[in-house]
Amino acid sequence: MDEPLFVAETVTPYLNSSRAGEILRLLERCLREHPVLADIRLNEPMAAHTTFQVGGPADCWVRPEGDGFPDFAAALIRDARAGAAPVFVLGGGANLVVAGRGIRGIVLDTGGWAGGSRNGGRMVFRSGTTLDDAAEAAADAGLSGLEFLAGMPGSIGGAVWMNARCYGRDIAGILSAAEILDCSGGGTILTLPLDRRDFAYKKSPFQNRDCLILSATFNLAPGDTTAIRAEMESHRRDREAKGHYRYPSAGSAFKNNRAFGKPTGQIIDELGLCGLRSGGAQIAPFHGNIIVNTGGATAADIRALVTEVASRVQAAAGFSLEPEILFVGDW
Repeated sequence: MDEPLFVAETVTPYLNSSRAGEILRLLERCLREHPVLADIRLNEPMAAHTTFQVGGPADCWVRPEGDGFPDFAAALIRDARAGAAPVFVLGGGANLVVAGRGIRGIVLDTGGWAGGSRNGGRMVFRSGTTLDDAAEAAADAGLSGLEFLAGMPGSIGGAVWMNARCYGRDIAGILSAAEILDCSGGGTILTLPLDRRDFAYKKSPFQNRDCLILSATFNLAPGDTTAIRAEMESHRRDREAKGHYRYPSAGSAFKNNRAFGKPTGQIIDELGLCGLRSGGAQIAPFHGNIIVNTGGATAADIRALVTEVASRVQAAAGFSLEPEILFVGDW
């Protein structure tokens, strides 16, 4: 077993030396009990771990790797809560705006808990697996069903939690089971059978449950690898053409509500709000439902722009837009 890797950086005013020492001692205990290779950093800028590229420092950021991840995570969450230190679970950082003051407590980054395996027509992916990597692995196996995830930022865990949707397909349509760490049940690991009835638009049963998603099992269908890859490339080109990669962003800023009769981006565009700015944040000129970081945007800029757009749409059209972006941290 490799020795744990510690990368402790300079303490900022958000985390005094006494509190930093407590957190590091807690992590050392967990590592002794459940050895894993772990990158641990104090006052880690969350801008480096979100697609918006904004956000202040996490008191402590830890990314464990290897098969011991579940046991280490269970011990970390249990001991941190006993010591009154909150733990925030981070996936791919694709749907988040972290406050400029950062996140207090410990950020548990699942990015080191990645990989997948095949079992007949099913594939199981660990929660830290990127969505693009999962789509690629399914294509390599000649299995169809994950093509809509190609080019989408984020992780399997985040996509399951959010019931990610695009191109008329969603996670709920192919998900058959999830393995979770039940944080309210003493860290028990459970495998939950699932079907579409457990989900709704951008909703999952995990949003109201105290748990950490460890892995997801998908029912896929045999397909022609060439055709699968062709569809994946089509989705990537479409995302690129729509400007998803031109600037740092989180994709759709607001959820689409079918009761509105048209996509949210169209509503915002028709009200002439494309290009509206707040500091370095802007409603993309090329898509009404994408907020971009044009350079130097702050978390407060993005939040203010979301609030302004929602207010204008409510006043002009009577629609209550629901943000798809999650605002987290010390606001």
